Amino acid sequence: MLEIEKYQKAFIDYLENYSITKEPENLYEPIAYILRLGGKRLRPVLTLMTADIFGKDYRKALDAALSIEVFHNFSLVHDDIMDDAPLRRGKQTVHERWDTNTAILSGDAMLIIAYQLFENYDATIFQALAKLFSKTALEVCEGQQYDVDFETRSDVSIPEYLKMIEYKTAVLVAAAMKMGAIVAHATESDQNDIYEFGRYLGIAFQLQDDYLDAFGNPETFGKQVGGDIIENKKTYLYLKALEVLNASEKKRLTDLFLSNPTETEQKVETVKQLFVASGADEATKKAIQAYTQKAFVTLEGLNIPEDKKRLLKAFGSALMNRDV
Repeated sequence: MLEIEKYQKAFIDYLENYSITKEPENLYEPIAYILRLGGKRLRPVLTLMTADIFGKDYRKALDAALSIEVFHNFSLVHDDIMDDAPLRRGKQTVHERWDTNTAILSGDAMLIIAYQLFENYDATIFQALAKLFSKTALEVCEGQQYDVDFETRSDVSIPEYLKMIEYKTAVLVAAAMKMGAIVAHATESDQNDIYEFGRYLGIAFQLQDDYLDAFGNPETFGKQVGGDIIENKKTYLYLKALEVLNASEKKRLTDLFLSNPTETEQKVETVKQLFVASGADEATKKAIQAYTQKAFVTLEGLNIPEDKKRLLKAFGSALMNRDV
Protein backbone atom coordinates (compact mmCIF):
# COMPACT_ATOMS: atom_id res chain seq x y z
CA MET A 1 0.00 0.00 0.00
CA LEU A 2 1.26 3.45 -0.85
CA GLU A 3 1.70 5.23 2.46
CA ILE A 4 0.45 8.76 1.80
CA GLU A 5 1.48 9.75 5.31
CA LYS A 6 5.05 8.76 4.45
CA TYR A 7 5.15 11.26 1.59
CA GLN A 8 3.43 13.95 3.64
CA LYS A 9 5.91 13.56 6.49
CA ALA A 10 8.92 13.54 4.15
CA PHE A 11 7.66 16.67 2.40
CA ILE A 12 6.82 18.58 5.60
CA ASP A 13 10.24 17.70 7.07
CA TYR A 14 11.90 18.97 3.89
CA LEU A 15 9.80 22.13 3.87
CA GLU A 16 10.63 22.89 7.51
CA ASN A 17 14.35 22.48 6.84
CA TYR A 18 14.23 24.63 3.70
CA SER A 19 15.64 28.01 4.68
CA ILE A 20 13.69 31.06 3.56
CA THR A 21 14.73 33.19 6.53
CA LYS A 22 16.84 36.00 5.14
CA GLU A 23 16.85 39.72 4.53
CA PRO A 24 14.79 41.72 3.84
CA GLU A 25 12.57 40.18 6.49
CA ASN A 26 9.35 41.72 5.13
CA LEU A 27 9.86 39.92 1.81
CA TYR A 28 10.66 36.46 3.16
CA GLU A 29 8.64 36.27 6.38
CA PRO A 30 5.28 36.31 4.53
CA ILE A 31 6.56 33.45 2.33
CA ALA A 32 7.48 31.34 5.38
CA TYR A 33 4.10 32.23 6.91
CA ILE A 34 1.93 31.08 3.98
CA LEU A 35 3.97 27.91 3.38
CA ARG A 36 3.56 26.86 7.01
CA LEU A 37 -0.19 27.43 7.21
CA GLY A 38 -0.76 23.79 6.36
CA GLY A 39 -3.30 22.54 3.85
CA LYS A 40 -3.74 19.13 2.23
CA ARG A 41 -0.26 19.16 0.59
CA LEU A 42 -1.97 17.15 -2.16
CA ARG A 43 0.21 18.35 -5.04
CA PRO A 44 3.66 17.70 -3.52
CA VAL A 45 2.46 14.32 -2.26
CA LEU A 46 1.42 13.44 -5.81
CA THR A 47 4.87 14.40 -7.12
CA LEU A 48 6.62 12.17 -4.59
CA MET A 49 4.15 9.33 -5.04
CA THR A 50 4.54 9.38 -8.84
CA ALA A 51 8.33 9.29 -8.68
CA ASP A 52 8.02 6.27 -6.36
CA ILE A 53 5.55 4.53 -8.68
CA PHE A 54 8.00 4.83 -11.58
CA GLY A 55 10.76 3.26 -9.53
CA LYS A 56 12.72 6.32 -8.38
CA ASP A 57 13.64 7.12 -4.78
CA TYR A 58 10.86 9.60 -4.02
CA ARG A 59 13.28 11.81 -2.06
CA LYS A 60 14.91 12.72 -5.39
CA ALA A 61 11.63 14.49 -6.27
CA LEU A 62 11.51 16.67 -3.13
CA ASP A 63 12.71 19.83 -4.92
CA ALA A 64 10.10 19.39 -7.67
CA ALA A 65 7.45 18.77 -5.01
CA LEU A 66 8.48 21.91 -3.13
CA SER A 67 8.39 23.92 -6.35
CA ILE A 68 4.78 22.86 -6.96
CA GLU A 69 3.80 23.76 -3.40
CA VAL A 70 5.55 27.15 -3.54
CA PHE A 71 3.81 27.96 -6.82
CA HIS A 72 0.42 26.83 -5.49
CA ASN A 73 0.78 29.06 -2.46
CA PHE A 74 1.99 31.96 -4.62
CA SER A 75 -1.27 31.69 -6.56
CA LEU A 76 -3.24 31.65 -3.28
CA VAL A 77 -1.53 34.82 -2.03
CA HIS A 78 -2.50 36.68 -5.21
CA ASP A 79 -5.99 35.09 -5.35
CA ASP A 80 -6.65 36.27 -1.79
CA ILE A 81 -5.73 39.84 -2.79
CA MET A 82 -8.09 39.66 -5.79
CA ASP A 83 -10.90 38.23 -3.65
CA ASP A 84 -10.14 40.56 -0.71
CA ALA A 85 -10.24 37.43 1.44
CA PRO A 86 -9.59 37.95 5.17
CA LEU A 87 -8.77 34.33 6.02
CA ARG A 88 -6.80 31.44 4.52
CA ARG A 89 -6.96 28.08 6.33
CA GLY A 90 -8.49 29.86 9.31
CA LYS A 91 -5.61 32.36 9.63
CA GLN A 92 -5.12 35.90 8.38
CA THR A 93 -4.26 36.14 4.70
CA VAL A 94 -0.85 37.59 3.83
CA HIS A 95 -2.22 40.93 2.59
CA GLU A 96 -4.27 41.29 5.80
CA ARG A 97 -1.42 40.40 8.15
CA TRP A 98 1.05 42.64 6.31
CA ASP A 99 -0.33 44.78 3.46
CA THR A 100 -1.22 44.43 -0.22
CA ASN A 101 2.10 45.66 -1.60
CA THR A 102 4.04 43.24 0.60
CA ALA A 103 1.77 40.36 -0.46
CA ILE A 104 2.23 41.15 -4.16
CA LEU A 105 6.01 41.33 -3.86
CA SER A 106 6.31 38.21 -1.69
CA GLY A 107 4.09 36.37 -4.16
CA ASP A 108 6.33 37.45 -7.03
CA ALA A 109 9.37 36.17 -5.11
CA MET A 110 7.63 32.81 -4.59
CA LEU A 111 7.19 32.38 -8.33
CA ILE A 112 10.93 32.94 -8.82
CA ILE A 113 11.81 30.56 -5.95
CA ALA A 114 9.63 27.89 -7.58
CA TYR A 115 11.75 28.11 -10.74
CA GLN A 116 15.03 28.19 -8.78
CA LEU A 117 14.26 24.80 -7.21
CA PHE A 118 14.63 23.15 -10.63
CA GLU A 119 18.30 24.18 -10.64
CA ASN A 120 19.01 21.24 -8.32
CA TYR A 121 18.44 18.82 -11.24
CA ASP A 122 20.65 18.03 -14.22
CA ALA A 123 20.17 19.98 -17.44
CA THR A 124 17.81 17.51 -19.16
CA ILE A 125 15.43 17.21 -16.21
CA PHE A 126 15.70 20.96 -15.52
CA GLN A 127 14.62 21.75 -19.08
CA ALA A 128 11.68 19.32 -19.00
CA LEU A 129 10.48 20.57 -15.61
CA ALA A 130 10.81 24.24 -16.57
CA LYS A 131 8.96 23.73 -19.87
CA LEU A 132 6.06 21.97 -18.15
CA PHE A 133 6.03 24.50 -15.31
CA SER A 134 5.88 27.52 -17.65
CA LYS A 135 2.97 26.03 -19.59
CA THR A 136 1.13 25.14 -16.39
CA ALA A 137 1.71 28.49 -14.68
CA LEU A 138 0.29 30.36 -17.68
CA GLU A 139 -2.75 28.07 -17.80
CA VAL A 140 -3.41 28.68 -14.08
CA CYS A 141 -3.40 32.44 -14.80
CA GLU A 142 -5.81 31.88 -17.69
CA GLY A 143 -8.09 29.85 -15.43
CA GLN A 144 -8.08 32.59 -12.82
CA GLN A 145 -9.01 35.17 -15.47
CA TYR A 146 -11.89 32.98 -16.68
CA ASP A 147 -13.08 32.75 -13.07
CA VAL A 148 -12.96 36.54 -12.71
CA ASP A 149 -14.78 37.01 -16.03
CA PHE A 150 -17.55 34.62 -14.99
CA GLU A 151 -18.43 36.83 -12.02
CA THR A 152 -19.97 39.43 -14.34
CA ARG A 153 -21.36 37.09 -16.99
CA SER A 154 -24.87 35.62 -16.98
CA ASP A 155 -24.29 33.26 -19.93
CA VAL A 156 -21.58 30.94 -18.61
CA SER A 157 -21.92 27.44 -20.09
CA ILE A 158 -20.97 24.13 -18.48
CA PRO A 159 -18.17 23.48 -21.03
CA GLU A 160 -16.73 26.93 -20.22
CA TYR A 161 -16.92 26.17 -16.50
CA LEU A 162 -15.17 22.83 -16.98
CA LYS A 163 -12.41 24.55 -18.97
CA MET A 164 -12.01 27.10 -16.18
CA ILE A 165 -11.59 24.48 -13.44
CA GLU A 166 -9.29 22.46 -15.68
CA TYR A 167 -6.95 25.44 -16.03
CA LYS A 168 -7.35 26.87 -12.54
CA THR A 169 -7.09 23.58 -10.63
CA ALA A 170 -6.62 20.40 -12.67
CA VAL A 171 -3.52 21.28 -14.71
CA LEU A 172 -1.51 21.85 -11.54
CA VAL A 173 -2.52 18.43 -10.20
CA ALA A 174 -1.57 16.94 -13.58
CA ALA A 175 1.76 18.79 -13.65
CA ALA A 176 2.57 17.65 -10.11
CA MET A 177 2.27 14.03 -11.22
CA LYS A 178 4.15 14.53 -14.49
CA MET A 179 7.01 16.21 -12.61
CA GLY A 180 7.40 13.07 -10.51
CA ALA A 181 7.50 11.03 -13.71
CA ILE A 182 10.09 13.37 -15.26
CA VAL A 183 12.36 13.09 -12.23
CA ALA A 184 11.97 9.29 -12.41
CA HIS A 185 13.03 9.26 -16.10
CA ALA A 186 9.71 7.69 -17.13
CA THR A 187 9.04 7.34 -20.86
CA GLU A 188 7.35 10.22 -22.66
CA SER A 189 4.25 8.04 -23.14
CA ASP A 190 4.06 7.29 -19.41
CA GLN A 191 4.63 10.96 -18.57
CA ASN A 192 1.71 11.95 -20.81
CA ASP A 193 -0.58 9.23 -19.45
CA ILE A 194 0.10 10.14 -15.81
CA TYR A 195 -0.52 13.79 -16.73
CA GLU A 196 -3.93 12.86 -18.16
CA PHE A 197 -4.68 10.80 -15.05
CA GLY A 198 -3.92 13.85 -12.90
CA ARG A 199 -5.89 16.20 -15.15
CA TYR A 200 -9.07 14.11 -15.02
CA LEU A 201 -8.62 13.53 -11.30
CA GLY A 202 -8.13 17.28 -10.79
CA ILE A 203 -11.41 18.09 -12.55
CA ALA A 204 -13.20 15.46 -10.45
CA PHE A 205 -11.53 16.86 -7.32
CA GLN A 206 -12.83 20.39 -8.03
CA LEU A 207 -16.34 19.13 -8.83
CA GLN A 208 -16.25 17.26 -5.53
CA ASP A 209 -15.24 20.51 -3.83
CA ASP A 210 -18.22 22.24 -5.49
CA TYR A 211 -20.52 19.52 -4.18
CA LEU A 212 -19.07 19.51 -0.66
CA ASP A 213 -19.31 23.29 -0.47
CA ALA A 214 -23.08 22.96 -0.72
CA PHE A 215 -23.77 19.54 0.78
CA GLY A 216 -20.72 18.73 2.91
CA ASN A 217 -20.65 18.15 6.64
CA PRO A 218 -19.75 21.46 8.36
CA GLU A 219 -17.79 19.56 11.02
CA THR A 220 -15.45 17.88 8.52
CA PHE A 221 -15.42 20.10 5.41
CA GLY A 222 -13.04 22.65 6.93
CA LYS A 223 -14.63 25.62 5.18
CA GLN A 224 -17.93 27.41 5.51
CA VAL A 225 -20.59 25.19 3.93
CA GLY A 226 -22.54 27.25 1.41
CA GLY A 227 -19.67 29.67 0.85
CA ASP A 228 -19.95 29.43 -2.94
CA ILE A 229 -23.69 30.17 -2.74
CA ILE A 230 -23.15 33.20 -0.49
CA GLU A 231 -20.49 34.48 -2.93
CA ASN A 232 -22.79 33.84 -5.94
CA LYS A 233 -20.27 31.48 -7.56
CA LYS A 234 -21.50 29.94 -10.80
CA THR A 235 -20.46 26.39 -9.97
CA TYR A 236 -21.35 23.17 -11.80
CA LEU A 237 -24.31 22.74 -9.43
CA TYR A 238 -25.68 26.19 -10.30
CA LEU A 239 -25.19 25.83 -14.07
CA LYS A 240 -26.68 22.31 -14.11
CA ALA A 241 -29.72 23.53 -12.15
CA LEU A 242 -30.31 26.31 -14.70
CA GLU A 243 -30.38 23.71 -17.47
CA VAL A 244 -33.24 21.82 -15.86
CA LEU A 245 -35.39 24.25 -13.83
CA ASN A 246 -38.58 25.70 -15.28
CA ALA A 247 -38.79 29.41 -16.06
CA SER A 248 -40.12 30.54 -12.67
CA GLU A 249 -37.66 28.41 -10.66
CA LYS A 250 -34.81 29.53 -12.91
CA LYS A 251 -35.74 33.17 -12.24
CA ARG A 252 -35.88 32.46 -8.53
CA LEU A 253 -32.37 30.97 -8.60
CA THR A 254 -30.83 33.72 -10.72
CA ASP A 255 -32.48 36.39 -8.55
CA LEU A 256 -30.97 34.80 -5.45
CA PHE A 257 -27.54 34.91 -7.12
CA LEU A 258 -27.94 38.61 -7.85
CA SER A 259 -28.58 39.36 -4.20
CA ASN A 260 -26.41 39.63 -1.11
CA PRO A 261 -28.92 39.26 1.73
CA THR A 262 -28.04 39.63 5.38
CA GLU A 263 -29.93 36.39 6.09
CA THR A 264 -27.46 34.19 4.23
CA GLU A 265 -28.60 30.99 5.98
CA GLN A 266 -32.01 31.23 4.30
CA LYS A 267 -30.43 31.93 0.92
CA VAL A 268 -28.16 28.89 1.21
CA GLU A 269 -31.06 26.64 2.22
CA THR A 270 -33.31 27.84 -0.62
CA VAL A 271 -30.58 27.45 -3.25
CA LYS A 272 -29.75 23.95 -2.00
CA GLN A 273 -33.43 23.00 -2.29
CA LEU A 274 -33.38 24.17 -5.92
CA PHE A 275 -30.21 22.17 -6.55
CA VAL A 276 -31.93 19.04 -5.21
CA ALA A 277 -35.25 19.71 -6.99
CA SER A 278 -33.47 20.12 -10.32
CA GLY A 279 -31.35 17.01 -9.81
CA ALA A 280 -28.19 19.13 -10.06
CA ASP A 281 -26.83 17.46 -6.92
CA GLU A 282 -27.08 13.98 -8.47
CA ALA A 283 -25.80 15.24 -11.83
CA THR A 284 -22.72 16.64 -10.11
CA LYS A 285 -22.06 13.33 -8.37
CA LYS A 286 -22.36 11.55 -11.74
CA ALA A 287 -19.90 14.01 -13.31
CA ILE A 288 -17.44 13.34 -10.45
CA GLN A 289 -17.73 9.60 -11.10
CA ALA A 290 -17.37 10.08 -14.87
CA TYR A 291 -14.15 12.09 -14.61
CA THR A 292 -12.76 9.70 -12.00
CA GLN A 293 -13.47 6.83 -14.39
CA LYS A 294 -11.74 8.69 -17.23
CA ALA A 295 -8.72 9.01 -14.96
CA PHE A 296 -8.75 5.28 -14.28
CA VAL A 297 -8.95 4.43 -18.00
CA THR A 298 -5.70 6.33 -18.65
CA LEU A 299 -3.93 4.08 -16.14
CA GLU A 300 -4.34 1.06 -18.43
CA GLY A 301 -1.62 2.30 -20.78
CA LEU A 302 0.93 2.96 -18.05
CA ASN A 303 4.07 0.85 -18.06
CA ILE A 304 3.94 0.02 -14.35
CA PRO A 305 3.03 -3.16 -12.43
CA GLU A 306 -0.66 -3.95 -11.95
CA ASP A 307 -0.40 -3.60 -8.18
CA LYS A 308 0.71 0.03 -8.61
CA LYS A 309 -2.20 0.71 -10.96
CA ARG A 310 -4.54 -0.67 -8.30
CA LEU A 311 -2.93 1.58 -5.71
CA LEU A 312 -3.43 4.65 -7.93
CA LYS A 313 -7.08 3.66 -8.37
CA ALA A 314 -7.46 3.27 -4.61
CA PHE A 315 -5.91 6.71 -4.11
CA GLY A 316 -8.24 8.26 -6.69
CA SER A 317 -11.28 6.58 -5.16
CA ALA A 318 -10.35 7.79 -1.67
CA LEU A 319 -9.91 11.33 -3.00
CA MET A 320 -13.36 11.31 -4.58
CA ASN A 321 -15.07 9.79 -1.55
CA ARG A 322 -13.64 12.30 0.89
CA ASP A 323 -15.76 14.58 3.08
CA VAL A 324 -13.11 17.28 3.61
